[in-house]
Amino acid sequence: MITASPAVYTVSKLNSFVKAYIDSNENLTSLFVVGEISNFKAHYTGHLYMTIKDEKASIKAVMFAGNASRLRFRPENGMRVLILGSVSLFERDGSYQLYITDMQPDGVGSLEIALSQLKEKLSKEGLFNEAHKKQIPFFPRRVGVITAETGAAVRDIINVISRRCPACEIVLKSVAVQGDKAAKEIADAIALFNELSAADVLIVGRGGGSLEELWAFNEEIVARAVYASKIPVISAVGHETDYTVCDFVADLRAPTPSAAAELAVPDSNALKEALEMKKAKLFSLVNGQIGKKRESLLTLQKSGALKNPALRIADDRKTLLYFGERLDKASQRLLEKDRESLMRLSYKLDALSPLKVIGRGYAAVFKDGEPVTDIKDVSLSDNVKVKIKNGAFCAKVIEINGEENEKII
Repeated sequence: MITASPAVYTVSKLNSFVKAYIDSNENLTSLFVVGEISNFKAHYTGHLYMTIKDEKASIKAVMFAGNASRLRFRPENGMRVLILGSVSLFERDGSYQLYITDMQPDGVGSLEIALSQLKEKLSKEGLFNEAHKKQIPFFPRRVGVITAETGAAVRDIINVISRRCPACEIVLKSVAVQGDKAAKEIADAIALFNELSAADVLIVGRGGGSLEELWAFNEEIVARAVYASKIPVISAVGHETDYTVCDFVADLRAPTPSAAAELAVPDSNALKEALEMKKAKLFSLVNGQIGKKRESLLTLQKSGALKNPALRIADDRKTLLYFGERLDKASQRLLEKDRESLMRLSYKLDALSPLKVIGRGYAAVFKDGEPVTDIKDVSLSDNVKVKIKNGAFCAKVIEINGEENEKII
């Protein structure tokens, strides 16, 4: 049985009352929540909207732009996260939701997730492509060094270069190598070296440290500056086991700053030793050739031809005359043989000549300029020309005798 009348609220007052009740609860103003992201949406204002769920329930959540800008990774649907935030009521809709202050992947650090996501993105864009990497010059005149001027890395680099190649000039651009400003300073330094063409090769790096301390070399702005550099870049970040995005984009990765210096310049002492060895080998080859030529010359000096060249010339002249005479005789014999062959052919041709036949009392008969060789070539009353030994005359056919019947037509 109700003994007192219940309070009457408008919807607005009810929502306001519930919101005030929730906000006054210390357990709800700062708490951790573990769940899986779904319905994720990044608004153009920078706010992040999502639903956080587990196997039995879900709650709407929002992360405003100020807090979202500090995230090291990109939230995705299906990602399990650990959230720090508060619960409150959105009075207009009467729905309560989770307001996220900070968030990180559950089980894996946010930096690891961010690093993996950035590497995947840049790899798809081709920033790690081997075909883009430039050749490190063999003997650079100037080496640009981008690191902190107070760190151990710069001392190691200077010591190694000075020892290996004293003639090489070192140009240092001091930058912050950790902290919020480090990435932009490193990227700006790379761009400055390129703008001024101030070096033949760049060493970008620092000494070892934790993932957080090396994070500037995992920033996208540094990766794109290295990729855009026309000057070859050697990345020298941390120790041998440390790998950063800068290492993957650079033209060459060195395990340590000291190793980068060794890769950047040749060892002048080793070059001198190599040159001396080449020089000695060259002298040996030249002396060997001179010795062989000297032996050949001594052999020639001992030969009769070189001792008395006039005698050699006289012998050669006799040989030449001998073969010249033989050539003349052979030519005469060949001409005589050809002359005899020509005479025999001339006699045969003369014997077959029509003039010879006519000279023996025969005549040649022509009709219309063509020789008459068959009785069928002429007819009665044809005019013909008869050629004899000492002239010719014209005649008219008045009688034809055939060989078969000797009949006069």
